[in-house]
Order: sequence, then C-alpha cells, then structure tokens
Amino acid sequence: MSQSIESLARYLAQEERYLSLNKIQRGIEKECLRIKTSGYLSQEPHPKALGSALTHKFITTDYSEALLEFITPASDSIDAPFEWLKHIHQFVYNNIGEELLWGLSMPCVMASEAAIPIAQYGHSNSGKMKHIYRVGLGHRYGKVMQTIAGVHYNISFPTRFWANYAAYSGVQQVDSGFISSEYFKIIRNFHRFGWLVTYLFGASPALCQSFVKSARTHKSSLEAMENGTLYGKFATSLRMSDIGYSNNAQSTLNISYNSLEKYIEGLEKAIRTEEPFYKDIGVKVDDAYKQLNSNLLQIENEYYGHIRPKQTSKMGERPTKALANRGVEYIEVRALDLNPFSPLGVDIYQAAFLDCFLLYCLFEDSPFITLRENAEIKENLRRVVELGRRRGLTLRFRNRDISLKDFAHQILEGMALIAHLLDKANQTRRFSMAVESAKVKIEHPEQTLSGLIIAALRDSRSPYYSPGGFYEFAFKTSEQHKDVMTKAAMDKEVQQHFNVEAEKSHQRQSELEADNSVTFENYLAAYFE
Repeated sequence: MSQSIESLARYLAQEERYLSLNKIQRGIEKECLRIKTSGYLSQEPHPKALGSALTHKFITTDYSEALLEFITPASDSIDAPFEWLKHIHQFVYNNIGEELLWGLSMPCVMASEAAIPIAQYGHSNSGKMKHIYRVGLGHRYGKVMQTIAGVHYNISFPTRFWANYAAYSGVQQVDSGFISSEYFKIIRNFHRFGWLVTYLFGASPALCQSFVKSARTHKSSLEAMENGTLYGKFATSLRMSDIGYSNNAQSTLNISYNSLEKYIEGLEKAIRTEEPFYKDIGVKVDDAYKQLNSNLLQIENEYYGHIRPKQTSKMGERPTKALANRGVEYIEVRALDLNPFSPLGVDIYQAAFLDCFLLYCLFEDSPFITLRENAEIKENLRRVVELGRRRGLTLRFRNRDISLKDFAHQILEGMALIAHLLDKANQTRRFSMAVESAKVKIEHPEQTLSGLIIAALRDSRSPYYSPGGFYEFAFKTSEQHKDVMTKAAMDKEVQQHFNVEAEKSHQRQSELEADNSVTFENYLAAYFE
C-alpha cells in the first residue's frame, strides 16, 4: 500500500469529508439468455409484453433476440439498483411463460449458429443500424461467442467528492478535464489490479462441451468430465479467456488509456481503418448488409474492454464524440461473470467491493502504461483466468515476481481504509465486510465463486452438487432463480409502471419508424461524419 492512500484516507476522515462518498451514483446492466425447458436457446422473438427492445428504458436485448439486457437507473443508494433488478426480473418472468433465464455466463445446449436469432429492432434507421451491427459481429467473430452473458457495473463520483479530492491534490479548478484524467487513473489501475476482481468473482470455470463444438475456439487447456462438461481445474473465468470473448484482430489496436485524447484517437483510427479480412466479407451484398463497414471496428462499442469511460450520448452522437465534447461522466466495469449464487446474477457485496476497489484504483499511484507493462498486465490476467485458484501462483508487477496471495493482501490492506470511510459515510458495515470476505477467499480459493462451482461439479459434499455436470448445475440454478423471483409477489404499482413503460416504448418505436425523411444510407453517413 502506498503512502498516498493512507494520507488521503486521513484527509477525507477530517472534518467529515468522507460524507461526500454517500452520493456515489451506481447502476447495473445485466445480460441473460432466455432458454426453453429443453435447455436450448429460445427461438421466440422478444416478447411484445416486455416492450420495444429499441426504446424501452429498462429492458432491451443484446446480440440475440434471446439475450435479454436489464438496465437499472443510476442511484446514490447502493440498494436501489438491486431493487430495480428484482422488479425487472419479476416482470420478465411474468411475461416469458415456461422459459427460464439462464443463470450462468456461459451458455449450454448449443445447436448451431443458425439457431441463434439475431436481435431485431424494427424498421427505423436506428433500429436497422443496431441489427446490421449485430449481423456484422456474427460474420466477424461467430454468433456463438455473442451469446455469452455478463454484468456491467456503472459508477460515478459526486461533484462534492471531486472538490475534496482536488483540494487534497492541490488542484484549483475542478472541470471536466480534471475529472476525466482522474477517471483514466482508475481505468489504468483497474487494468493493473483487475485480476483480483476476476479471481474473486470469476464464475465460469467450466462450460458445456456443445459450446466449444459450436464456437470458433479450442479446448486444449481444459479437462473433460464424462457428463459433457469441460473445465479448468484452477480456472476462474473462461468467459474472460480466449475461449470466451476473443478477438485477434483487436489485439493489434493497442488502444491507449493514458489519456482521454489518446483513447479517443485510437478508437477513431480503428473505426476508419479498413481490415482486409472484413473487406472480403463484404458490406452490402445482393442488396443486404453484412456489416456496417469493413473497418477494424464497425463502431466504437465493438471494442471489447474490461472497463470503459462513458458519457451519455445525445441522439445520433457517437460515443467518442460524446466523450470529446463533455468528458468522462462515469465508468463501466465489464469484468463480472453472472453470479449463479444470486437470483439477480450479482449481489450487493460484490457492488460494495467494487466501490472500494475503484476508489483504491483512484487513490493509488497510476503512471502511464507502457508497452512492456501492458504485456505484463495481459499475462497476469491470463494466469488468473486459467490458474487463479492454484496455490503458490505468482504474478508480475513492475517487472518482478510476486505471489498472488501477497499481491492481493497488499491491495486489500489499502481497500480496508477506504471501506472504513464508505461505512462511515453510509452508516453501514457492508463495505468492510466485503473486503474482509475477500481476504478470506485469498486464503481459501475454494470459497471463491469459481471454487464453489467446481465443487458443485466434482464434490458430493457440496450443497450445490450436480452429478450431471455443468448443464445440470446451470439448469437447476436457473429453475431455482425463477422459483425465488416468482414466489415473491410483484407490487401492483410496480407492475403497472412496467406495463406503461412497455406500451410507451412501442409508441416511441412507431414514431421513429414513421419518420422517413432520411434514407438509411444518408443516416449512416451522417452518423460517421
């Protein structure tokens, strides 16, 4: 732990400056697959009762018609996003009949790529663009990879906190430039230390053999069970490995997180640089679009990162333009697997841990990332993804070896000071409990999410034991989640609120489709202008 964390924690403790931490804004985005009782991916279109996937505020689809995405509003209450997730789950379960929401990140019974329906968004220009973008993803990376689900955690820090932090740092003017540069400090350190999040919350150490057969991937590092399960003995998150989200073409991009300007410059170059392989796919073939363009990235969101700087875009405004115009508004953590031990896919102690961890990333020194260190960062993540629970595992930091155990405890020591401040600001013990729980899991890898899942597949003493392997464990988990959510009666006013939003979302989509003033080609040209 650096002295900067200790001194900053002392500063925030004085004159109750820590109270500025009780207005942190948080929001959650959760993806999950609709599946049939046979375990196969649903072939049904997005249910009309859920509203328009294009314009609904809280319920949309990601890559597939069957891949739902739930979006909570931002709130300064850490409990509020979980209440919203609960309500959204209840509303969805009430409107999908016998279908289940798959409780794990990695899908199971995969038939073929043809059996993965790409999300549809209607006939408006924005709807067509969203659909064609997804068609392009399928051609570029394969459709199976796009069915992997995760949780995104969005967070922003309040103006009052930035004022206190700037005063400590000797900064006179708290403007968007200062705030953006500090968010990029968090992002850089998240890359340095984010392996800890994967170690603790990685929840995809195993998968169904049908996924590997269907995906453009390999299984050389995995062991097989007789029940059609493949697993990594010490793995934490295969979702984060080259078996999950992999993109060799993107590995050459080298998007820099050393400043907002460098980040924007890298993405802008990628969406305007043609890639020969994508050119061979074609853009518009026989009057049908196969992708939006043949560049390295169709749009900025195609770049997969474990954490992103974000700014709310205005109508028709690209993400990099929004960032260039108004700076970083919040950050989006994209490194969480679905937690199968929570019916919501994520629990409140994970959120409390992330609050502490992200503040640690801000308070800790965060120099620019060199090419050498970038290689070190990638190697650390690979080791934790594939071997994270192996005792004695070493990582690299500043060109030196360090045991994962010692490295983790150094980070958690600093986080404990931050957790104490967050507890005082929010009148709780939740943040310290989250850090204390993490310390236990460093000493006992079997208590991590991935450790519990491996025990469920291999150890008859586990309360979650599933002799039928990954499929049985995931299917039972999904059934239990539905049972928990549907047994709790949904508040009538909340139900009505979602009914009204669904109806209004269909109206908003109809209004967009009624506007024929701009051709799709001109709309696309204007978007990239």
